[in-house]
Amino acid sequence: MSNILILNGHQPYPFSKGELNRTLVNTAVDVLIEKGHTVRTVETANDYDVQEQVANHQWADSIILQMPVNWMTVPWSLKKYMDDVYTAGMGGELCSGDGRNSDSPTSGYGTGGSLPDTSYMLSLTFNAPKQAFDNPTEYLFEGRGVDDVMLPIHMNFRFFAMKALPTFSCFDVMKNPQIEQDLESFKAHLNAHY
Repeated sequence: MSNILILNGHQPYPFSKGELNRTLVNTAVDVLIEKGHTVRTVETANDYDVQEQVANHQWADSIILQMPVNWMTVPWSLKKYMDDVYTAGMGGELCSGDGRNSDSPTSGYGTGGSLPDTSYMLSLTFNAPKQAFDNPTEYLFEGRGVDDVMLPIHMNFRFFAMKALPTFSCFDVMKNPQIEQDLESFKAHLNAHY
């Protein structure tokens, strides 16, 4: 089968210890191993070796980014991981610079990716309810969907020439959690795409 790297991007907070994201990671590990995949997991809030993490990305056929959405983006420890690991991989391991060259310095930005055979999937937990997305009458997102809000994260992976699998999301996880239903939906999502 394939090699799958799961990045658990949860940052522990006093009001959220990361149990749901950990449960989703463990669920993914169980489902994927049962299907015959080889799985590695990394908690980005813990210490890590940068070169080992670059090698993990090269090893993986697919990467699952499991994370809570904090202030409409990744938690700070995941951002630090991305800054450390992705910058270290710019010498050709993950990308060859930004893809431009001196013959055409204004075109081709972002085309230097080294992982065109690698896919990725975002698996996200939101405090926001599902109804806040894709609805032009809702105040904050103004009709934008989850993938619109996560566009910078998608661009990070596109920078490496990786291909997106459909995003999975759990909504309203603090005020109106539906954990059992979310876990069943997550299993079905993984079975449909891996």
